Amino acid sequence: MPDHPDNCAAIILAAGLGTRMKSNRAKVLHEISGRPMILYVTAMAQQIVGDNIVVVVGHQADRVKEVVERETPAYFALQQEQLGTGHAVQSALPVVPGSVERIVILYGDVPLLRSKTISGFIEDHVRARRDLTVLAVSLPDPTGYGRIIVDEKDRFIEIVEEADSSPAQKRITSINTGIYCVERGFLEEALPLLTNQNAQGEYYLTDIVSIGHRQNRVMGVVTASDPEEVSGVNCLDELAMAEAIMQKRMDGR
Repeated sequence: MPDHPDNCAAIILAAGLGTRMKSNRAKVLHEISGRPMILYVTAMAQQIVGDNIVVVVGHQADRVKEVVERETPAYFALQQEQLGTGHAVQSALPVVPGSVERIVILYGDVPLLRSKTISGFIEDHVRARRDLTVLAVSLPDPTGYGRIIVDEKDRFIEIVEEADSSPAQKRITSINTGIYCVERGFLEEALPLLTNQNAQGEYYLTDIVSIGHRQNRVMGVVTASDPEEVSGVNCLDELAMAEAIMQKRMDGR
């Protein structure tokens, strides 16, 4: 039985090619311990939301669909052009089942995430009656990641990407993992308000936080205890590291 039944869904972003993998294969199809990495994510999501899984596909869409459907019933949304994470989630929303009130946003290239982490994350969101909760992690070297910004009253107000951050913001060690739990109504209202006025020219999902702040939405941050668990796989070195961690888990170490 899923932890969070009919009223919760997972959107898994899996459209990228992953040029740093130096391969023609879609990034999420690279294997860890003999399994395409996306299957670790879909299996974890299924434990939490049952069949309410929407996978956003793009590069090698048919192949990714075929691999996922071998193990997990899912819905699929096609992101024709990769215009950013906000655009990817917007592509997925029309496919989310009508009974769903709450959405957790995950990534097909974050294969080490445990179901208990995400289940606890959703529970914290529900208990605090938030519109949006972001999963953060604290890193000694936060270079390259979006920073979690709070105001003088310790209220979560925005996420600033590295390319757009000031020298003071760059010193913040609390970073955005990209994993969110969001009430569907807020997501449907916020996504059309996104713009691509930033250094990358993309529609950032992170900008829904500043939209929520302007609208006085209830928002918060949950900090994951294990940075390894939320690390993404973007290159062959990171794939090898994920493989080593997964092997330790399988060996019970």
